[in-house]
Amino acid sequence: MTPEQLQSLRFTLRSPRRLKTEALAGLVVALALIPEAIAFSVIAGVDPRIGLFASFTMGVTTAIVGGRPAMISAATGAVALVIAPVMKDHGLNYLIATVILAGVFQIVLAVLGVTRLMRFIPRSVMIGFVNALAILVFMAQLPELIGVPWMVYPIVAVGLLIVFGLPRITTAVPAPLVAVVALTIVTTLAGIRVPTVHDKGELPNSLPGFFLPNVPLTWETFQTIAPFALSMALVGLLESLLTAKLVDDITDTRSNKARVSWGQGIANIVTGFLGGLGGCAVIGQTMINVKGSGARSRLSTFLAGGFLLVLVVALGDVVGMIPMAALVAVMIFVSLITFDWHSIRPATLKRLPKSETGVMLVTVAVVVATHNLAIGVGAGVLTAMVLFARRVAHFATVERSELELNGRTVASYTVDGELFFASSNDLYTQFDYAKDSSEGIDHVVIDLHASHIWDASTVAVLDSVTEKYRRHGREVELVGLNAASVRMRERLAGKLNAG
Repeated sequence: MTPEQLQSLRFTLRSPRRLKTEALAGLVVALALIPEAIAFSVIAGVDPRIGLFASFTMGVTTAIVGGRPAMISAATGAVALVIAPVMKDHGLNYLIATVILAGVFQIVLAVLGVTRLMRFIPRSVMIGFVNALAILVFMAQLPELIGVPWMVYPIVAVGLLIVFGLPRITTAVPAPLVAVVALTIVTTLAGIRVPTVHDKGELPNSLPGFFLPNVPLTWETFQTIAPFALSMALVGLLESLLTAKLVDDITDTRSNKARVSWGQGIANIVTGFLGGLGGCAVIGQTMINVKGSGARSRLSTFLAGGFLLVLVVALGDVVGMIPMAALVAVMIFVSLITFDWHSIRPATLKRLPKSETGVMLVTVAVVVATHNLAIGVGAGVLTAMVLFARRVAHFATVERSELELNGRTVASYTVDGELFFASSNDLYTQFDYAKDSSEGIDHVVIDLHASHIWDASTVAVLDSVTEKYRRHGREVELVGLNAASVRMRERLAGKLNAG
């Protein structure tokens, strides 16, 4: 840890109130992680214990080496979906090897500076990402509300009443924790028969041990697992970096995104060698930790992993008694507080450009349709790029005027705007070649002081303009180019339109 992080941790440990907040937040997160880790294990086709161990090791490791305090990392559905085919086609040893290789890829990507690409994700895509996550969290609770005993519904209603109502009375104890404990006690003492955590799968009764995947160390093995490992690395980094940015905004603090990246890589390597499923940041439990419980330090993340292990190994019988309806109420609460309601208010939609709203809706729609955050965010970024290019393509304008210089009539064209492949394609048609050839124009000047050449497409278009005037017997002079544009034109002019 850095000196600043150690100082922050010492402050937390010396403050009883802060220590209580962090500890209780970690306990709530641990309880919320259990059913999801089991569900993600089912998606990946592995024993539930493998998903639970992954949530423990990911949480504890990122608490130590990660770059975003209070962010929760664990087994996730996005990662499970990516590597499920490996388990199906090749078995557990290849799956664990894939997790370890994905961790290596994440470290390499961090070293290569992949985190700098975050600056190209527009705000509208971020909002779409958050809203889509909220919708997915809510949708994930629906199977627990269909075809179940009728008592599930009043339990969920009471749980929602507690998590929304208790903070109005007191914040001494996290409302989600009160809801889970109170509803577990009531359903157990009253003998109410509803689905419980125990019904989701068997909990482990021992600690995770060292696991060395039994796969041949050959090029063929690498070719088999590398595509899945790279996909897992990219999906995990994207979800983790976006979640870290969201926590930055909520807490008004900055995090080390490069450390977030390689921290996730180390966590996946550790998880793999302990026989875990692997994972990344989980926005639902992170929102429980940061927004629902008020946690701010690494201690809550570390304790979430520690409590999870204690709960499932030492207190498995007690944890198994928790009604799923109580956890459903907590996760519905998480989805509602995660969703950016301001983004869909009529007043907001009226003020925002339609393109911004469109990008947000595309992101939400693709994420919800594919259940894949990486695909949704990629679609949102691509949509934003296309709409931006289309919008700025019309910003380049050309104004014509005639001047008398040294007894010669000169046609002067002033180009205003950014010149790149989208805008420069229209540039060629904005010069009046016929008029400049028939009205005694001796010289053509193209003034580029109010523009900038960004790419080879623009250089090629200017070459075409110059060549067309030359065929009409007129010489063209380019003036006003800035230094960067001059260098690009000197490097490429006359070399792009050759037959």
